[in-house]
Amino acid sequence: MCTSLSLIPSLTSGSQPSTFHRTLLSSRSARSKSYPFFTRSRLSMDSTVPEVAYDFSPLLRIYKDGYIERLRGTDIVPCRLDPETNVLSKDAVYSPELNLSCRLYRPHSTSPDKKLPVLVYYHGGWPPEHPLPIAYDDSWTALQWLASHVNGDGPEEWLNSHADFGQVFLAGDSAGANIAHQLAMRCGQEKLSGVNLAGVILVHPYFGGKEPIGAEVEFLEVKSRADPLWHFVCPASSGLDDPLINPLVDPKLDSLGCSKVLVIIGGKDFLRERGWHYYEKLSKGGWGGVAEIMEGRDDEHVFHLSDPTCENAVALLKRIAAFISNDKA
Repeated sequence: MCTSLSLIPSLTSGSQPSTFHRTLLSSRSARSKSYPFFTRSRLSMDSTVPEVAYDFSPLLRIYKDGYIERLRGTDIVPCRLDPETNVLSKDAVYSPELNLSCRLYRPHSTSPDKKLPVLVYYHGGWPPEHPLPIAYDDSWTALQWLASHVNGDGPEEWLNSHADFGQVFLAGDSAGANIAHQLAMRCGQEKLSGVNLAGVILVHPYFGGKEPIGAEVEFLEVKSRADPLWHFVCPASSGLDDPLINPLVDPKLDSLGCSKVLVIIGGKDFLRERGWHYYEKLSKGGWGGVAEIMEGRDDEHVFHLSDPTCENAVALLKRIAAFISNDKA
């Protein structure tokens, strides 16, 4: 199902792709801030077992000698016409200076002049070469590149011909949902000329906080393992109550730059409470938009990525499509 023109920026060369809204490119130039990645054999020269400093399984392990081991693959799905969905994909560079790319999707049968809503989707995972806030900055660069097509004379013909800039949506899963929220906040403060951010879709958003809330007390062991990851990916952060990870304490939350938000949470996800409280805060605060929520009672965190054809994953995708098309049926 592809009812929109979709754009998925590549944020890190280490994120693993899948066929469900998460196909990435692995290109990245040298950056001024980066983690010290090294290559070596699994055993050091003195044949002793290397000592682990941080274990963020199933994403990665960091060793005391600076080596970072990825625990998931980085294979890239090639661009193609998918015969099952009739969706066509292609890759485009959105920042030549930094060699950053994105993948575009559109229905193959689209007429030459038909305009489609634009969905900008940020993939999940925190396996960075570069500490935050670089991922937020790269994400904003992707939106600026998108906006450069407003007058129909941008570098990417698909966007010139088919993008409806009055209906632009941001979405993401897990950490990607965190990025989508932060980009919506930035859109509320730094307008993109000619672009209307119509809505934001947050799938199992990766939010946190210093103190547990609600039923989070049932996941204290999981929380104790997950919390240090934030300090690793954002070493300059003020902590777990930084608005970058905890929007519930953000005094500027009411300036969210869209008119509607869909929050999707899983009943068995350790991040459920954060998503639910975020929805309630938007609903009861001074934001002024419309917040919707969808909960899959038995759904675990980003379950749909490993089982995209299961009943609940299909229902999730249909809800997202309805949200974009404004179909209340």
